Amino acid sequence: EEAVFLRKKITLVRAFSLLIGSMVGSGIFISPKGVLKNSGSVGFSLVVWFACGLLSMFGALCYAELGTRITKSGGHYIYILETLGPLPSFLFLWAEFFAIRPANSAVVSLAFGRYMLEPFFAPCAAPVPAVKLVSLLGYYMVLTLNSWSVTWSARLQTALSVIKLLALALIIVPGMMLLAQGHTENFQDAFDRQSLVLDKLPLAFYAGMFAYSGWFQTSFVREELVRPERNIPLAVIVSVITVIVGYMLTNVSYYTVLGTQDVLASPAVAVSFVQRAFKSLISVVPVLVALSCFGTMNGGIFTFSRTLFVASREGQWPPLFSMIHIRRHTPLPAVMLMFPLVTAMVCIGDIYHLMNFFSFSRWLFIGLATLGLIVHRHRHPELRSPFKVPLFVPVSFTITCLFTVAMSFYSDPLNISIGCTMVLSGFPVYYLIIHRQMSSRCRSLFYYLTHKLQLLLEVVQQEIKTY
Repeated sequence: EEAVFLRKKITLVRAFSLLIGSMVGSGIFISPKGVLKNSGSVGFSLVVWFACGLLSMFGALCYAELGTRITKSGGHYIYILETLGPLPSFLFLWAEFFAIRPANSAVVSLAFGRYMLEPFFAPCAAPVPAVKLVSLLGYYMVLTLNSWSVTWSARLQTALSVIKLLALALIIVPGMMLLAQGHTENFQDAFDRQSLVLDKLPLAFYAGMFAYSGWFQTSFVREELVRPERNIPLAVIVSVITVIVGYMLTNVSYYTVLGTQDVLASPAVAVSFVQRAFKSLISVVPVLVALSCFGTMNGGIFTFSRTLFVASREGQWPPLFSMIHIRRHTPLPAVMLMFPLVTAMVCIGDIYHLMNFFSFSRWLFIGLATLGLIVHRHRHPELRSPFKVPLFVPVSFTITCLFTVAMSFYSDPLNISIGCTMVLSGFPVYYLIIHRQMSSRCRSLFYYLTHKLQLLLEVVQQEIKTY
């Protein structure tokens, strides 16, 4: 009875909540261990955290300009497609689907399961099978919600963003109180150069940037944003500054209460912090952290489904995934597609190995997307963007991303080589399936299967273009 398309339901408040809800997740509660381990000391780890925040701000400003220049949803994928061409965009899509997104979702899901079970097993560690089971249950709940309603997914994200900031406040306040009382012993010799190993710094940056990752999420839902020319830059700037301040204060609180060895030995840093500083909240903070991870899972599914939706619409993914449920107005096939890969990675993966595995591919393509901004400016000097950043911002961000990616081959050659192989495996797929036309028999079979799945899922093509 009405046109079927994705409605503009994301206001400025919801955009801000999407960014905060995606950035403040499992990262700040599990990454301090990875940053400290690979930076070597408290002082250098704080420098890495601030540098990651500054780098995230640069990247967010670049994406804000791209979001005002390119009016389609799709995030990294559509920016690379529109600026660098179809081959690199397909390689991103291939790596994103088979490596980056499922590994990222598995990391956040495992953090959710670990923190949710921690109060029931403290002071012992929760059993690994139980953690993985709860992780999968949490992921499936978010998957179901995103299949059911865009509005309720956005409302949940707003509510969980408030809970995330509350969880940070419960860590920051007691830490700052102890620091004000003179507890500075853990900051003695903060910049110990003997423990600094330069070839491990890229892994420290990967852990830190994982905690900040999410500043690009509004670019995935550009077509569903209300007044995107105004709301994208405003939401990005306010949210990233908020998160930088919150993360720096949170890490100072961690180190005020916990020593270096305590952080390195803890599988859940926030729980160890509460056990030491605020025993009355021992059962509250882990639950808040778990809900924070739940919000990050929700934001990740919400945005990545739009990437598959746009890629299908652009002809680089099966057409079924550009279809929308006729009553729910959700991209149901695109939402459900990640189900098997995330399940597999949660069952077989470890948080820190998964983090290094997907970080290589993610930052390679983010660097290419900001390189695309420079190329787009050069090709279209006549285009007047309502938001424009100084040229040194995309240049410095691109160089930093690509340099960190190159250095990571020395830091963790095994996981990085696996990630690189995953990206390169997309070349033959592109030339055999995307670049070449399918035979008429294969095309007929393909469309027959698509039609049957369309009837089963009750989905149709978007009836109008909103970009």
